[in-house]
Amino acid sequence: MVDKNANPDNDSQRSLAVLIDADNAPPAIVEGLFEEIAKYGVASVKRIYGDWTKPNLGGWKKVLLDYSIQPVQQFAYTQGKNATDSSLIIDAMDLLYTRQLSGFCLVSSDSDFTRLAARLREEGLTVYGFGERKTPNPFVAACDKFIYTEILRADHDGGGDTTHTDGKKTTDSEQKKADTNREAPPLKLITRVIDDIADEEDWVHLGALGQNINKRNPAFDTRLYGFKKLSDLLRAHPKQFEVDQGGGGNKALRVRNVRKGNKSKSA
Repeated sequence: MVDKNANPDNDSQRSLAVLIDADNAPPAIVEGLFEEIAKYGVASVKRIYGDWTKPNLGGWKKVLLDYSIQPVQQFAYTQGKNATDSSLIIDAMDLLYTRQLSGFCLVSSDSDFTRLAARLREEGLTVYGFGERKTPNPFVAACDKFIYTEILRADHDGGGDTTHTDGKKTTDSEQKKADTNREAPPLKLITRVIDDIADEEDWVHLGALGQNINKRNPAFDTRLYGFKKLSDLLRAHPKQFEVDQGGGGNKALRVRNVRKGNKSKSA
């Protein structure tokens, strides 16, 4: 098994299985989805599950060949029951024991995959969840990292210049409303994490901070709050955080909580 805490510089070598629940994931995310997955490793397995005889999956049919995604047919045995979930779970367990994988990407907003995510993590694999904001919290918490698919759509359209699903551009008034309604970042959580892992001079390396925040909140993503990077979010709150370039031979960014005793510049 691959160590979850392996050097992120080796992410390009990590082999991932991407399993998509077509009934609970919109095809509009597909480009942003695979761009995001590429940050964590190589999508060695790409499968999507659903009843392909139904017209509601027509949007996915149009993009399967473009992204080399293997469709898995699953008929509904009983009206109102979702057999797709069971098929995906069975395949995931087969892959767990027959393939040398570093992790799984579970694409669904369905809480039925909560136990699957937990089971995969028990075997030492990293689990990335992808779902809409409506995804129940137990599934989010069961993943090592959870990415809301609304973010992927925004990234694909350039962040601030978003586009509706019908192709129309977002108006200035709509963008202002979106900015106003954007949720506030969890500053108290960030402050607590810094206090917990800081060195004797209260400094924490930015990479270590990000990793520890995600361990406590798998859905933490600076893009939710309008920032591309964690450093940008921290610098936007100078009354609470001080960001500095490490001294000596270490040029990595570091951060600490602002207190009365903190100097504005590092020694």
